[in-house]
Amino acid sequence: MFKGVAIGQYYPGDSFFHRLEPRIKIGLVTIYVISLFLLDSFWGYLIMTVFTLTVIIASRLPFKLMLRGLKPLYFILAFTLLLHIFFTKGGTVLFQWKKISIESAGIISGLMMAWRLILLVMTSSLLTLTTSPIALTDAIEGLLSPLKPIGVPAHELAMMMTIALRFIPTLLEEAEKIMKAQMARGADFESGNLIQRAKSMIPLLVPLFISSFRRADDLALAMEARCYRGGKGRTRMKVHKVTGKDWLTLGGFVGTMAVLVWLGI
Repeated sequence: MFKGVAIGQYYPGDSFFHRLEPRIKIGLVTIYVISLFLLDSFWGYLIMTVFTLTVIIASRLPFKLMLRGLKPLYFILAFTLLLHIFFTKGGTVLFQWKKISIESAGIISGLMMAWRLILLVMTSSLLTLTTSPIALTDAIEGLLSPLKPIGVPAHELAMMMTIALRFIPTLLEEAEKIMKAQMARGADFESGNLIQRAKSMIPLLVPLFISSFRRADDLALAMEARCYRGGKGRTRMKVHKVTGKDWLTLGGFVGTMAVLVWLGI
């Protein structure tokens, strides 16, 4: 159920996107997300999809891993689609029963929103799959460093965000193990309606929380054993520098997205 979640994992490689400066990658993903919310046409989403697939192929990432990473999103996608189908009105009436009606605008709106969510998850996965945890922490800290004079703990925030991302696949893997252990004892997570299946997940929460606290404690002990004392006075084995290639990539992408939004594609 939870196997193959892409967000939070790192897939080593030597592709162009792997080699991009991490701060530039965060900037590219941010611009991509903003552009995705500004675009609202089929052709605009199609162009963004082609671009995303091109980056996945160029980064030599397993496409099956990207698709499996969408599995936890299935319920949200179905809920979003149904919400738009029954509550968004407009266009041709396709089905009418008493006060309930399904219209073409609702179906189109639901499909577009589901499409947008898929692209958002795949792009977020791209960032974590092509950026090591250390590089991601340094990048977030670098972006937050201008706020240090006003008391913002840039390094601590960056470390917290990175650990949270890395814990996603770990916790889902732990949930998978707990589910299998309880199924071996006769628990049933598959049968029944949606509400019954949701209730059957409640017994997972207590052992999952206990496991989370145990892993967090182990991580804290490991960091303390390595004399971790925060970002003050910390040196880096690899210093990331923004090159002309990075600026050119960022500028070209910003220009392309600006043209797409301006044309209203």
